[in-house]
Order: sequence, then structure tokens, then C-alpha cells
Amino acid sequence: MGCQIWVMGMCLWMYLFSYGFISVYSQGAKGGEGTVFIDGKAAIGRIDDDFVCATLDWWPPEKCDYGTCSWGRVSLLNLDLGNNILLNAIKAFSPLKLRLGGSLQDKVIYGTEDNQQPCIPFVKNTSEMFGFTQGCLPMHRWDELNTLFEKAGAKIVFGLNALNGRSINSDGSAGGDWNYTNAESFIRYTVRKNYTIHGWELGNELSGNGVGTRIAADQYALDTIALQSIVQNIYEEIEPKPLIIAPGGFFDANWFQEFIDKTTKSLDVVSHHIYNLGPGVDTHLVEKILNPSYLDGEADTFRSLHKILKSSATSATAWVGESGGAYNSGHNLVTNAFVFSFWYLDQLGMASAHDTKTYCRQTLIGGNYGLLNTTTFEPNPDYYSALLWHRLMGNKVLSTSFSGTKKIRAYAHCAKYSKGIVLLLINLDNSTTIQAKVAFNSTWSLHQKHRSHKTNLVQLIRPDISETAREEYHLTAKDENLHSQTMLLNGNILSVNSSGDIPPLEPIYVNSSTPIKVAPFSIVFAHIPSVVLPACR
Repeated sequence: MGCQIWVMGMCLWMYLFSYGFISVYSQGAKGGEGTVFIDGKAAIGRIDDDFVCATLDWWPPEKCDYGTCSWGRVSLLNLDLGNNILLNAIKAFSPLKLRLGGSLQDKVIYGTEDNQQPCIPFVKNTSEMFGFTQGCLPMHRWDELNTLFEKAGAKIVFGLNALNGRSINSDGSAGGDWNYTNAESFIRYTVRKNYTIHGWELGNELSGNGVGTRIAADQYALDTIALQSIVQNIYEEIEPKPLIIAPGGFFDANWFQEFIDKTTKSLDVVSHHIYNLGPGVDTHLVEKILNPSYLDGEADTFRSLHKILKSSATSATAWVGESGGAYNSGHNLVTNAFVFSFWYLDQLGMASAHDTKTYCRQTLIGGNYGLLNTTTFEPNPDYYSALLWHRLMGNKVLSTSFSGTKKIRAYAHCAKYSKGIVLLLINLDNSTTIQAKVAFNSTWSLHQKHRSHKTNLVQLIRPDISETAREEYHLTAKDENLHSQTMLLNGNILSVNSSGDIPPLEPIYVNSSTPIKVAPFSIVFAHIPSVVLPACR
């Protein structure tokens, strides 16, 4: 490639060093310096195209945490399915994975024709596990939910009741085999109605020490094998078959090792949960979110599970099946405010870098950690962060590190729908605009002749935009308030219109030779279509 096309004066760098550099800095009164290093030779992981996933829970209106009960109104059993914002919010992902489950899923029976028990709702009872009696999913409600899912184009993962037929032992463990009769009947009903299920997940938080109760790994393996046999039988003439997913619990290395080793031919996905910030009532949540060392701590879980999967004969892949950051419903004006996007996007980046295929956020609606407001259904800041990730970050993950301030979190993927790469920069510093470089340790080029359709279309509409223009998406909080529930994209407020339509997420186009400004307490997605790496070809 001739020097005449190196519009950023970079040929000299390529001749003298093994790294190529793009200047990424801002002009401000207070600045810092550093370098993002990207290995462009090969991808270190691959995520699903529908990597972003959200959960919906079973908690009834009586569910109360710390004096507030309002969020219970968004239970799967009584969610307003006619809300236009809800429909549009799901449709915007095309598709969005939805995991239906949570604490009460192991107390849900299904009101199929052959169910011998009365189909009655959950009733509050403090002497029962999780404070409620057994509840029932009526089939007419299941029909209503599937009408919404089909209209919205959602991909459904359903969490089955894994405690049916078991007794609780004196040591708190659950004994006996899983009674799958009711679950099998429910799966047959679902197939008979032609409802598409992406995956069947067995149980919720019963691994390791469990939450409420626990099941031994060898017994859980037998139950998972039974589920796989049921699904294979019912879906015998149907392709593709749903995924078999388990255990949907907190990671325990020894328990997971045994479980995975005993389900090598029956398990498609190993799912685990993350609430690494502690309880929602913790008054130090923001301090944890803004602490790079604290954020780094969760990497051990991803690393350990990845190692177990690699060393096992299984072909199963890893999912985060549920993650709300702070358990017990999160914390109002923290887990539903702008500041939580620092934690959330960092989690998506970290999970991807450890070959996690799907990441399910607790919740789509519900608690103080919903992507949507529990009353109005309007998007909270994290919704827009998730949507940008979904649209920009491709399934090939690039090895990325940052040298300089520890307050910058950096991740990179091949672009999703066009050439080039997408860089995610998270600035946890409250006063410093970062001056950085992006370096590649592999041969790369400025893409010129084979332009993507997207770039050509942009140039037709905006002929003033250079073929090597960079697309930038700057996310900041309204009034620079980390607790704001209003997010700005490139300085403009993001909100639905009167019809409940999700706003377009438009970038600004910047000449690649000009700096990217990574402001204090901001998040930047930068799509650089002119950088073509071997890993992305």
C-alpha cells in the first residue's frame, strides 16, 4: 500500500515499529495519555449475534423490597402486554432474547389439561421458601405471552421448575428425582401450539450452595439428561431443536466441574448468574462501579468457567443467564440510572472477552435494575447502552488492553454489519479527558477500494463525509448527573416519542484524522470502518 493513502501520516510509524497508531485524544484543560492495544491477528472469542438478552420474572404484586412494592406489577403473570413502548423496545433489537424465569420459577406449575392440581396464583406466605406458596401459569396466559413474543420477534428461553417432586432435607438440600411430568406436558402443549422456544433451562440458582435450597451436581446431571431426552422425543421431527440449558445458578468451580463432566452429551449451554456488587441496599454501589479493581474481580469467574469448558469433553458454551449487578432488586437511581451503564457495558465487554455467548440482563422490566421503567415502560439509560452494543459490536471479539490510566475500560470487536472495528471506551474518571492511541500488532490497512454498502449510502446522503470517516456515539448523563435516568447521545436527549417509538441512534461522522474526545464520566462507541484487520476478514 502506497504512502499516498496514509491520510493520517502513519507510514513512518509502520516502517519504524510493528504497531500502527491512530491518535485518539481530546483537547482539554485536564488530560491524560495512554494506548489501547488491539491484537488484530485472530479473534479471542465469538459471541452470539443476539448476545444481548433480558429477563422477565414471576414475582407477583405482593413482592416488596425495603418498603416498595410497585415493581411487582410487571410480573410475567400480569404484565401489560398491550403497551406499545414495550413492543417497540423488544422489536428494536430484532431479535431480543428473553429469559423467562427467576426465583419463583421452581414453584411454578403449568395449567395443562392433565395437571391434577388447581391452577391458582401465588399467595404470600412467609413460612414458605421465598415467601410465597406454589403458583400456576394458566395456559391462556401462556398463549397471550406468545402472541406478544411473536409480534415482537423475541427469542424465548424458558426456565422450568426443577424442584417439582422433590422434598427439602433437614440440611437444606433438595432430595429425590425431578418429577418432570408437568414440565413434559407443558413442553408438549407449547409444541402443539407451534410456539417457538429457543431454549429450555432447568432450574434457578440451585447449584453449589444454592439460594433457598440446593441440588447435588450428580443429581442435577441426571435431571438434565432426562430433560434432554424429553426434548429430543417431543421435537423429534422439528428442526432446529431448542437448546438444553442449565444450571442457571451461581458459579461454584467444583460443582460446575462435576456437573459439566457428567452432561457432556446432553447439555448445550452452561448458564450462571452474577450479582457481584452485593445487595441493593449497599450505600457504596457507585464507589464499586467506579473502581476498576473491583470491576476486574469478576474476571476470575469468567476465566474459571472458560477453563473448565475447555478442559472438558463437552461442547457446551457459556451464558450469563441472569445478572442484575446488585441483588434484591438493585438500588433506585443507581441500577436504573446512567452510572450503571459503566458496570453493564464493562460486564458485556468482559464476558465477551472470555467467550461468553449470551448475556441476560436482570431485568427487561422489574425491580430497580430494569432496562425499562416499571411504571411508564420508557427506556432507562442501560436500554440504549444495550441497543448500541447489539447494533455495533460484531460476534468476533478482539484481544484489547489499555496502557495508561486505570480509569479507562477498553474493548473492541469486529464491526457487526460493516467493515472495520468498533471500539468501546468507558471513562470512569470524573475530571480527565483521555488522550490515547490505538495500536495494532498485526498487519492492517485503511479500507478504500471495497467500501461497505453502509459507507457508500452515507456518502450518497452526505457527500461531505470522507470515505474514511469514523462514526462516534458519545453517551453522557443529563446535567452531568450520574444518577440521572436520562441519557444523552452526542449531546441529544434519548426518549421515545408520543407513539412510543424508540429514537434512532445516530452517530456523528468525524474525519479519521481528527481526535476522539472521551470526556470525563462518558462512554464512547467508535466505529472505524477504515481499519481492516485479519481477524475481521
